[in-house]
Amino acid sequence: MSWIKTISYEAATGKLKKVYDRVKGPDGKVDNILLSHSLRPHSLEGHMALYKYVLHHSANSLPKWLLEAVGVYVSMLNKCPYCVEHHFVGLSRLLDDDDQAAVMRAALEAGNPAAASAEFSPRDIAALNYAATLTRQPSAITESDIEGLRQAGLDDGEILEVNQVTAYFCYANRTVLGLGVTLEESQIGLSPNDSDDPSNWGHS
Repeated sequence: MSWIKTISYEAATGKLKKVYDRVKGPDGKVDNILLSHSLRPHSLEGHMALYKYVLHHSANSLPKWLLEAVGVYVSMLNKCPYCVEHHFVGLSRLLDDDDQAAVMRAALEAGNPAAASAEFSPRDIAALNYAATLTRQPSAITESDIEGLRQAGLDDGEILEVNQVTAYFCYANRTVLGLGVTLEESQIGLSPNDSDDPSNWGHS
């Protein structure tokens, strides 16, 4: 599941067990990316707080499916199949349309969100293109890119949401890839879906 030692839910005690109880899924399992933090429970808490607040918080105004699409695209660009598969399942579930999700995925895999212009609006495409540049060449972003996002229909708070989701997934991808986290024995697609309760980290 990972190249470093991890502590299973069954073997966890103290603070780690308490955090695991907050993040476990309905089957009692903990996602492998979260297990990879087990030697430092405080970093697991930090990871979950960031994840919950940038992707699963009711104060976000962009639709969650678009934020998930940003995460899938960033993870594709970073060649992180663990996060791609987890979050593509989440995207599909939010859309409740497997065919639409498949068209989106094909466009993202081709590196061309505009190829799915029937599924992605011009605003969505602008957000995804910004996420791609921020992932590949962050120093290439200029103020004119932000203005372009505004012209595409994103307000500054929504631009911040895309920025933070992109940054989070770059962090998560590097956690997974840098520690050899695998999909083995992982139930994909679970997430902390109670967006109205920031303290609820339970996965479903």
